[in-house]
Amino acid sequence: MQASHNDMANQVASIASDFQRRRTGHAPESVAVVLSEDTLVITLHEALTPAEQAMARSPEGAARVQDFHRQLFADSQAEMCLEIKRITGRHVREAVVEIETATGAIVHAFATGAMVQVFLLAPATPSTPTERSETVVAADRAADDGMPPKVDGSVPTSGN
Repeated sequence: MQASHNDMANQVASIASDFQRRRTGHAPESVAVVLSEDTLVITLHEALTPAEQAMARSPEGAARVQDFHRQLFADSQAEMCLEIKRITGRHVREAVVEIETATGAIVHAFATGAMVQVFLLAPATPSTPTERSETVVAADRAADDGMPPKVDGSVPTSGN
């Protein structure tokens, strides 16, 4: 019996967090996974170490941190793709990573030939029309497309 999208997203989130911890010695603060028909997007929130955060304060340092994480991703991509295949039953055709050094977010996108656009939103402010948590927003999005993402319980209630 194939696992539900929720179960698969939970497994992918756990694997992604573990990979990050093994690669850098620092686990992300939280992991968000969105799994749709042909696309899997993993966002590792606050995934940079304190040393990387300090280095990323300068443009040169930020570029070095981005290059470092792109290389880590490239080095472990084959293993991660095997895990995704094991969990979802689907091969990964393409994989990309983007590192937002200002927030410490790392986004992994695994697609099957589709264009993937990822928008990381700024934290909610008191003037933001809605102050719902990321979990609620993710659940609303899941209701829209029928594909429930997983956001672990460590997401701050102010959203990321």
